[in-house]
Amino acid sequence: KNYFIKSLFPSFRFKKNIKVNNIKSLNKSKKLDLTFFDTIKYKSQALNTKASFCITTEKLIKFLPKSTEKIIVKNVLYELANALKKIYPSADIDYPDLSLKYPIKTKFKNVKFGNNVLIGKNVKIDKDTVIGANSIIEHDVKIGSNCIIGSHVVIKNSILGNNVMIQDGCKIGQKGFGFIPNKIKNLKFPHIGRVLINDDVE
Repeated sequence: KNYFIKSLFPSFRFKKNIKVNNIKSLNKSKKLDLTFFDTIKYKSQALNTKASFCITTEKLIKFLPKSTEKIIVKNVLYELANALKKIYPSADIDYPDLSLKYPIKTKFKNVKFGNNVLIGKNVKIDKDTVIGANSIIEHDVKIGSNCIIGSHVVIKNSILGNNVMIQDGCKIGQKGFGFIPNKIKNLKFPHIGRVLINDDVE
């Protein structure tokens, strides 16, 4: 869904109520993105960010470009967690993939499957990959060539390179969260993104 900046930070005054495309790190942000800058060690990335909005502190605003509108707060990660919770309300919940089905052999011609393997929608698996029995590959996962996926493996939210070996029983790409301490109640901080496994990894 699209969110306007005022709906994410209702107590702040903004020059314009602009639609926010996404929340990204300083170096990956583009125009209409929201980013965050909480420590001086990211100064070089802050100086070059293209984000339209940045959650930061009073001490760090001088390192941000003039084109980036600053959202000055006391606790950057706390405010970021609040914004993430609005944009991704179910990011910390691992919903089951209801698109899972047995693999269609004609779609995966050069892939070997063990018994009871389930594959979700939009899964891509390159040639000469072997997937062991009772494994689950959830929607939108990409697996490179010459990979060996063991038995009873669950892979979600992931991109695997070539020549990757996953041992039996592994679970990769599960959704997770951290906590931002608060006096009243700790706030869940959802982890957003995908797991990327490079080539030649076990």
